[in-house]
Amino acid sequence: MLRAGLGLRTLAFAAALALVAVLPRYVSDFRASELAYVGIFFIAILGLNILTGYTGQISLGHGAYMAIGGYTTAILVVDHGVKDLWTIPVAGLVAGLVGFLFGIPALRLSGLYLALATFAVAVATPAVIKKAEGLTGGSRGLNLFGVEGHTGGIAGVSVLGRHLTFNDWLYYLSWTIAASLFLVAWAILRGRPGRAFRAVRDSEVAATASGVNLAAYKTLAFGISAFYAGVAGALFTIANTFVNPTTFPVVLSITLLIGVVVGGLGSLTGVVVGALFVRFLPTGIDRLSEVEALPERIREASNEAGVPDLAYGIVLILVVLLVPGGAGGLLTKLGRPLTSRLYSKSRELSAKGGGG
Repeated sequence: MLRAGLGLRTLAFAAALALVAVLPRYVSDFRASELAYVGIFFIAILGLNILTGYTGQISLGHGAYMAIGGYTTAILVVDHGVKDLWTIPVAGLVAGLVGFLFGIPALRLSGLYLALATFAVAVATPAVIKKAEGLTGGSRGLNLFGVEGHTGGIAGVSVLGRHLTFNDWLYYLSWTIAASLFLVAWAILRGRPGRAFRAVRDSEVAATASGVNLAAYKTLAFGISAFYAGVAGALFTIANTFVNPTTFPVVLSITLLIGVVVGGLGSLTGVVVGALFVRFLPTGIDRLSEVEALPERIREASNEAGVPDLAYGIVLILVVLLVPGGAGGLLTKLGRPLTSRLYSKSRELSAKGGGG
């Protein structure tokens, strides 16, 4: 059963990679940009899922770690002339270190208290950025557009003899990093750290009795999760070519958590669904006003402020009530009959081979 499931996941991952590779040829330049942002949110949600879905530590502050990564990239590019590509791992490491350090005092907190503490970090971050005007540019922010260290720009970029527009280049960059970090997350969660994370999530008392070092693994989860958020923040800044305190608002942290729940807590297969949901729900609501088949009252209401937030809340409630496992849990249930058939077929073949 395990081998059949692993083979099916490997096949699905290979098919997904093939789709990602060819998709820009069949979509517009604007749509490639939109899908690049999906890749960025994919990375951030993937990291948050390691912390919340697999370790059981609720975080409402991951927008702050994205801001740390984003500003690390902007400062290195604008003030120090570092190529933006080289700033991405640095941004991840800086955010990961901050997350690891925050995880140390957070060891004393759990549940609602931990969520409130992380949310306080998200609330305080924009104010801190504004105060550090000499480093961050304050309310004015930092502009990467036209800076020598910023790759692509208006002219695009050539890769392996093929000219890519800035949006296509950003798409391939985001999804290449996303696929790489997905494999890293998969390896971590299948190994000893992943087993320890799940043990901590299920029961801290049982985990301690089994020899799991709670402090080490809980802070490690914070560090890994913040690293992913920092990388996503760096890519977000490169994509926007500009960063200021409003680039990473407080609501971003809540939005990422909603993406984790929609994708499926403790599931890697649904992360892309969560990323698509986070990116396209507001856009979809805005376009309701253009659907002539809908009543005029609904079309007018879709343009009002706060409607996307209301939609997020409604969808979150429906997911929790109807599909508690999120998209990942639903995909697992749908794929279980196929996995069972593959397992039965492999057993039959093994029996025939052994009998021969």
